[in-house]
Amino acid sequence: MIRMGIAGYGYWGPNLARAVSESGCARVEMIADQSDAACARAALRHPDARLTADIQAMIVDPAVDAIMIATPVATHFELARAALRAGKHVLVEKPMAETPARAAELVELADKKGLVLMVDHTFIYTGAVQEITRLIKKGDLGQVYYYDSTRVNLGLFQQDVNVIWDLAVHDLAILDHIFDAKPVAVSASSAACIKGSPANMAHMSIYYDDGAMAHLNVNWLAPVKIRQTLIGGSRRMIIYDDMQSSEKVKVYDRGAAPSDNPYEPRMSYRLGDMHAPALSSKEALLSEVQEFVRCIETGGVPITDGHSGLRVVELLDAATRSTRQRGFPVELQQERVAS
Repeated sequence: MIRMGIAGYGYWGPNLARAVSESGCARVEMIADQSDAACARAALRHPDARLTADIQAMIVDPAVDAIMIATPVATHFELARAALRAGKHVLVEKPMAETPARAAELVELADKKGLVLMVDHTFIYTGAVQEITRLIKKGDLGQVYYYDSTRVNLGLFQQDVNVIWDLAVHDLAILDHIFDAKPVAVSASSAACIKGSPANMAHMSIYYDDGAMAHLNVNWLAPVKIRQTLIGGSRRMIIYDDMQSSEKVKVYDRGAAPSDNPYEPRMSYRLGDMHAPALSSKEALLSEVQEFVRCIETGGVPITDGHSGLRVVELLDAATRSTRQRGFPVELQQERVAS
């Protein structure tokens, strides 16, 4: 059974520890957090786990096989690098690093040492995204035209990252997973409406090499919580509403195409049926932990491996550069060459 060390027991760490305990294939060996209160909570929930305030001591402990990092973004790189150097497999919370160069260094180090480096892009493991992926790969949507997402709510204001790095990162991971096309440019604009806080609202557009386009609307200052995505294709369209308790994914047999009849309007419209496919109800985080363990045991490559995490960080970095230029598009190929 794989022995896990949990670095950070604040907001997300308790969820990781619980999922490990329920996985049936791993156990929580150690939990590290500098907060006495956090360690006290961890002791109540995981009485068999060893506790420490020294994350570095946990990283080098020979009884720990793998490290799960749930600490502030600014610490991800140093902790992940230390764990990989110590020969430990790593699952790191999103985003995996603050810069593409640092993310690339982690990927190179993991590959060199033959270790599993996995990024905690939990949405990829949900039944909804798995079904959307299946429909797109199967060709049910036809040529994918666009991905249009609204991910807004009131709070939670982060201190170490802005709204793009906090909320848009989810959609960027989903796009990396479901699209075969490659992003070629990014345009983004943002605003910090509350003085002294990071940018809390942003709009981001991503252009793909096959003509598809993605548009992301993220906001910490909205009166309601919305998690809705529209995906349009030449054959069918999807509405993915993560706030729904059932029928999160609806597939519409609807679309538009140029008319071949010169005596009819230029466009013809198809208005067919809607169906809501059955989705797996298995908890995404549990699936993610089991995927991590499977790859450790078999030498497999995780769905959300370090390379996918690097591609997401490249998009986040390009979006940040674009916001500094008031939305002027950043060409991704040029950015890769420059980095």
